[in-house]
Amino acid sequence: MLSRRDDDGSEGKYAFNRMPSEGSSSKAFFQFARCGLLISALCAALPAIAQQKTGPGITDEDSLTWHGITLYGVIDVGLQYDTHSAPFTPYRPAASGNIVRQNDYQSAVGLTPSNMGQTRVGLQGNEALNDEWSAVFQIETFFNPQSGEIADSLKSLAANNGKALGSQSIGVDGSSAGQALQTAWVGFKSVHFGAFTFGRQVTLLSEGTIKYDPNYNATAFGLLGASNTYSGAGSSENNRLDSTAKYVFDFQDRVHVGALYKFNGSNGSADTAVQADIGGNFAGASLDAYYSKVNSSITASSLTAAQVAALPGLGYSVSNSLAGTISDNTAYALMGLYRIEPFKFFAGYEHIKYANPNTPLKAGFNDIGDYVLAFVNDKAYNIAKTVQVYWTGARYTILPHLDFTVAYYRVHQDAYGTGTQAGCSSNAHSTCSGSLEAISFDADYRFTKRFDGYVGAMYSGVHDGFASGYFYTTNINPTVGVRYKF
Repeated sequence: MLSRRDDDGSEGKYAFNRMPSEGSSSKAFFQFARCGLLISALCAALPAIAQQKTGPGITDEDSLTWHGITLYGVIDVGLQYDTHSAPFTPYRPAASGNIVRQNDYQSAVGLTPSNMGQTRVGLQGNEALNDEWSAVFQIETFFNPQSGEIADSLKSLAANNGKALGSQSIGVDGSSAGQALQTAWVGFKSVHFGAFTFGRQVTLLSEGTIKYDPNYNATAFGLLGASNTYSGAGSSENNRLDSTAKYVFDFQDRVHVGALYKFNGSNGSADTAVQADIGGNFAGASLDAYYSKVNSSITASSLTAAQVAALPGLGYSVSNSLAGTISDNTAYALMGLYRIEPFKFFAGYEHIKYANPNTPLKAGFNDIGDYVLAFVNDKAYNIAKTVQVYWTGARYTILPHLDFTVAYYRVHQDAYGTGTQAGCSSNAHSTCSGSLEAISFDADYRFTKRFDGYVGAMYSGVHDGFASGYFYTTNINPTVGVRYKF
């Protein structure tokens, strides 16, 4: 069950041109099991996994496939107006902030990419080894069509180094850091044993939010896509992870399980991660439960003017240096949907706990994209920070090619300050309890199987501790755009 977003944004599964499902060598199997992650393969008598779609929702017969290798891609660009925003960036995959952010000090209008789905180009392939096993791979590159830049969220942060909030552009952390390949994995697929893949991969929890978000993680119309903090189990850098081993199994599209482990290339728990998923489908309903633990998780931010002034003495460059807050993040989530044509109803809940890391990272640590954490804070959560995320919504297929979506999202943060900040519930400190909420609606019309147009808007607002230090506390982002898939 190698999940991804289909042409309409929905969760799809790689068909690899009707070849068998994924698996792995016994050596990789036992190594993964020793990490406590691998869910035992079911017996070989189980029926084969059903075939689905290739690429971004393009069916096998319409895909660009040659000798088992498929070229696919998405180009998504639109025009957006934000009532409160910083100037748009050419680097971040979404360019705008979409939701209200601390440095929003003006209104903004311009072209924004990846509003409905991530702009990307990729290759995926399948080579049959025998009647039971096949070898599979996928590579993807993310780019911004309005600027021609490779997607690089961390560069959007570095561009604000040393600048006051009132003179910054949009800068948002993320898993895209200018890497040549945003996704790069290879593995095995078995008719009866499931899929074993290795490399840089989308996490199980991130796949879950794509499937169970009413907007399928669309950045312009959903809080989960606009932030990515919550689909990343507490950090937007963790939607995709390097050096992972991943196992997924789907039994007759009824019951599915998954496990993922991130290696750190060394000893100890620092910079490792564990995720697990179990779920099922029955009579139009789908339900999944997720667990995630990320050790020494990084939330990157721009450097202050004082930090930039100190860089020469530390031997770091201002162009690739950032600050980082380090934490051990534990998340639990329960997500579901129910389909009764022409409606789909969605709901989800996630609980995230941030704690000081058991193994702190040192200043000078190389983050993704070879950005350097010149300054680190590993004491941000002397009292654990707890965040709860709720969402619900519905998608209505008005006509065979026209979908209308409405959604509501809410994030609540408990107070986690000490001393005079303990238990506060105002906007005086970011450690006070507070909330973030968003309401959105959008319509998507598919002119053809490859080309669609969309229009919509999202309102977002912050309250109390969430609003600490903000110029404005609300934003509305009306957006219209088009998307082409191949």
